[in-house]
Amino acid sequence: MSVSQQQVEEAIAKFIDPYLEKDLKAANAVKGIDINGTEVAIKVVLGFPAKGHYAKITDELTKLVSALDGVDSVKVDVSQDIVAHSVQSSLKPLEGIKNIIAVASGKGGVGKSTTAVNLALALSKEGANVGILDADIYGPSIPRMLGITDKPESEDGKTLSPMMGHGMQAMSIGFMIDDETPMIWRGPMVTQALEQLLVDTQWKDLDYLVIDLPPGTGDVQLTLAQKVPVSGAVIVTTPQDIALLDARKGLKMFEKVEVPVLGIIENMSVHICSECGHAEPIFGQGGGERMSEDYDVDFLGALPLDMAIRTSGDEGQPSVAADENGTVASIYREIARRTAAKLASQAKDYSSKFPNIVIENN
Repeated sequence: MSVSQQQVEEAIAKFIDPYLEKDLKAANAVKGIDINGTEVAIKVVLGFPAKGHYAKITDELTKLVSALDGVDSVKVDVSQDIVAHSVQSSLKPLEGIKNIIAVASGKGGVGKSTTAVNLALALSKEGANVGILDADIYGPSIPRMLGITDKPESEDGKTLSPMMGHGMQAMSIGFMIDDETPMIWRGPMVTQALEQLLVDTQWKDLDYLVIDLPPGTGDVQLTLAQKVPVSGAVIVTTPQDIALLDARKGLKMFEKVEVPVLGIIENMSVHICSECGHAEPIFGQGGGERMSEDYDVDFLGALPLDMAIRTSGDEGQPSVAADENGTVASIYREIARRTAAKLASQAKDYSSKFPNIVIENN
């Protein structure tokens, strides 16, 4: 007796994807089921980058469908199709960029830039085309972290070509100034410079542009949030109360400007002694998770206070690039999948699907 389409769908529905938090059929990720006698072929297309998750999906679906009577072989094809998602109602997505993810913190010193770089790299490793914009005019650190020392070039004399680092497109004011040159600019100049860096860079077919925002919630951050078409934001904090207090302000700022918060990342969550392996929560414990519960946003993950994260960034080899299969890189890739899956569940942007209508007088 041949297996039915319904039986295969019911078997598939038993696997709840950990990132989508629902079964693949309900998430509209199953794009085809082909039954040929005792052979079943399943096509799965994810809306987020997850190459490190393909094997899990393949194994789980193969196991579930193979258990059905009348099935001798199962073939699972997993791929991804990343689309643009909606932004603030008053703005439109930028050409060459499908989605912008802002990485923010209420205060400095929580490892926001390190997190932004490694999140961008993790999205890239998972199969996305990624860029990163260093929006911290006063303290640009992306050039150092990506190990880029060259200057950007202009092909047309008006726009800049992005720099490349570890397979990612990158732009920063730090590419154009000396390391020790202070930026003594007032707010309006900073805002204008950042808009130019964003709009006048020739970004090429990005699935995601990660923007490393300056710390705080002042005029610069608010203006950027109002003028930059952002699909979602990520808040970086440490477990200590003072950092959480400021992180809450950052979250509230994004709510006011219609930018959905994709989740919270807790950095420096626990210190693990390099000598004895003892784990100690130096900055407190569970603060990020409590904040996510209080504001009903996702807790994307926690990162340890690990000296290797700092040293690898200083050397231009961020953790995800320095040790792809290491523990820290695995945590970042898990966070990247959760972040992108959360964004994939949001409303899509269809503006590019509609043709321009021109009325002519004949």
